[in-house]
Amino acid sequence: MMRRVGILGGMGPQATVLLMQKVLAAVPARDDADHVPLIVDQNPQVPSRIRRLIEGTGEDPAPVLAEMGQRLEAAGAEALAMPCNTAHHYAEAIRRATSVPFLDMVALSAGHAATLSGRGARVGILASPALRKVALFDPAFALEDLTPVYPEDDDAMLEAIRGIKAEGANVASRAVLAAASAELLAEGAVVQIIACTEFSLIPDAVAPGATVFDSLDRLVVELVAFATSPAHREGTTSELSHSGLGLAAVSDRSGPV
Repeated sequence: MMRRVGILGGMGPQATVLLMQKVLAAVPARDDADHVPLIVDQNPQVPSRIRRLIEGTGEDPAPVLAEMGQRLEAAGAEALAMPCNTAHHYAEAIRRATSVPFLDMVALSAGHAATLSGRGARVGILASPALRKVALFDPAFALEDLTPVYPEDDDAMLEAIRGIKAEGANVASRAVLAAASAELLAEGAVVQIIACTEFSLIPDAVAPGATVFDSLDRLVVELVAFATSPAHREGTTSELSHSGLGLAAVSDRSGPV
């Protein structure tokens, strides 16, 4: 029997659907029963991370996310995953409220970036300006001796994200992402992370010559490994669910590139 994974979704809704599609594609299934069982809380009513972290006017998402985690655990989830990078700012609130492992997309991505670039490298972050404001990647990058590099035009990045939320993939957002990727490449950040699941909908809109991977893909690798691997089944405890960066960074090294 595979282990069920609970998804804290809705941030945004298309990103949650994309995660589910990627999980389906990652499993060599011959029948329905070969696929990973998921319990999905598709909750677009989670308070806006942008309004809270950038504008300073929104409600705190942490209590809502913690409650979602509890609901998923009560429904039978044996691990939790959240396809929203910015919402990982509230990961500790989810960990405190639950007793199952939280698959940390930020730490997983930092570990994979170090594998691709080597320690001591500059790594580009293609994401919401909120990530730089709250230094979301800094602790995970410090463990890997990496330096985060961000695009300078926060307003353009934010508008591109809002455009995708409103319209889906669009020409203007693709142009912003391409320009941001080229800027990071010019600053020496050859390895770049798509660290916004809105940008996961336009992953090909990056600069030629950059080595770009999607944080969502790293979460998919870990999610499938947790659900299917005997090693994960034997090693998973409530203690591991609170180990955060260490567990995620180590487990990512054994996953495929």
